[in-house]
Amino acid sequence: MNLKNSYQYLILILIGIVTFIVNNDTFVPDIMESRNIITAREMVYDNNWIVTTMNGELRLEKPPLPTWLTALAEVISPDSIFLQRAMAGLAAVMLIVFLFLLMDRAFKNRLMSWISVLIFCTSYNAVLMGRTASWDIYCHAFMLGGIYYLYRLLFENEKQWTNASLSGLFLGFSFMSKGPVSFFALLLPFLIAALCVLRPSYRGKLNKVLLMLGVCVVVSSWWYLYIYLMHHEEMSYVANKESSAWVNRNVRPWYYYWSFFLESGIWAILLLTSIGFSFMKIKEKVDKKNLFLLVWTLSTVVLLSLFPEKKMRYLFPVLIPASMLMGNFVVEWARRFAENKQSKADNILFKINTILPAVIIMVIPVLGYKFIFSQGYISVVSAIIISIVTTLVSVFIFKSAFKNKPVNFIICVSVLFLVIEIFGMPSLKYMINNPEMNSIAKTRGIEELKNIQFYHNKNEELRIELVYAAHRTIKPIDYSNDSLLMCSLPMVVLSHSNIENEMPAEFLEKVNLKHIDMYDDNRRSKKNKRYSDLFIYNVTLITEK
Repeated sequence: MNLKNSYQYLILILIGIVTFIVNNDTFVPDIMESRNIITAREMVYDNNWIVTTMNGELRLEKPPLPTWLTALAEVISPDSIFLQRAMAGLAAVMLIVFLFLLMDRAFKNRLMSWISVLIFCTSYNAVLMGRTASWDIYCHAFMLGGIYYLYRLLFENEKQWTNASLSGLFLGFSFMSKGPVSFFALLLPFLIAALCVLRPSYRGKLNKVLLMLGVCVVVSSWWYLYIYLMHHEEMSYVANKESSAWVNRNVRPWYYYWSFFLESGIWAILLLTSIGFSFMKIKEKVDKKNLFLLVWTLSTVVLLSLFPEKKMRYLFPVLIPASMLMGNFVVEWARRFAENKQSKADNILFKINTILPAVIIMVIPVLGYKFIFSQGYISVVSAIIISIVTTLVSVFIFKSAFKNKPVNFIICVSVLFLVIEIFGMPSLKYMINNPEMNSIAKTRGIEELKNIQFYHNKNEELRIELVYAAHRTIKPIDYSNDSLLMCSLPMVVLSHSNIENEMPAEFLEKVNLKHIDMYDDNRRSKKNKRYSDLFIYNVTLITEK
């Protein structure tokens, strides 16, 4: 690797760090993150490194690789949401490195690789996924690594044994992150596109492919085999529950993902434009690699649409080939404009793609002053920096629009995102999080509650976010008198109402009650429609008389 390449990879990694890691502790963890982090904590503190648990009960739905990495963060810096999310952020950085490498190998165009990465790093769903302790980012990042080495195996003749081994290793890591999810959502669409459009030669490669599959099976199956042997009934129950969920939970119609392009955020119009022009190019002249990216993108959407269970975040893998498709199109656009070979449609669509974002960006300082600065959510320095940058970016985008400079447009948007992630992201903490939150996390600092078991009414739902905040297991308990008399005291009980109104009088006559406080762990304010009484609990210490 020469010095120029070293600098480029360093810049690539720095962009990834700012995009996915800097100021990643802005938001309070949601239900998905809480589950994942609780499992990682119990790995460390209960020594459950193989047989994973959540709130003291078996959690076998997800394989443990991302949990191990998050547990490592807990060992390094206990209870650091920044570091726990940073582990996922590093996976996102790895993903953009492999995206860059794959694009560079496939198209032999470094500019196209950079544009693809910048588009991905400024796509709404990509930024969101890389900034949360989600297991999705791990499985897709490892899968893209497996696809990169698989591409080299299929289309190159050098280092085939190495490429086969590394591809199998990364494919196995993907399976150990979230099972077959990325195999269906990312690998299968890639194979459909590669086999149908690029048609690689298999001569002399069958034994390498078998090696790849063998490594993948070994890496991905050992944990499942161990759990099956040690916890056969529980594993069977989980397998049935998960397979049933695919067809019975969050069921949406087949056309639910029609708005998939909106997941790219600011690039929604560009994605539609790229798809439209790609179809036109099929009629005019077959560009195999552009067609390959188009088929990969659309195959992903179609395959995801076949599953009854649908969530918008499941569209994340679409952004990977879609970013490459847009990167390819932007460079093609730049070539047409530079050679003065653009059509009337090129001019019109480029103006739409650039002027609309420029107008929106120009309004940011006004909206920021009204809703952020005037409310005291952001410092004067940060407000000034963001206002200056947004104004300059909008001016440069207008200039790019009228001088037909697509590459400059992408760079301007990327600079804006980086500035907002550095200087603007902290202000969202005060805008979105509940300013009146009185979290049960405060019980950690109460000396008389240390080493005392927490309980909740087993007949009422316990939000897992409470377990995360309390940093301890909260076990279910039967409020019948006989069950309560069998419990060892002291104990702490969480209740939505006054505990004296819930527990039997016979039990209460034999104990002392001390109301600690009422805690509210709602992530959103009372004005938000998501505000719920399920997050409000009285905490009561019960001791012997």
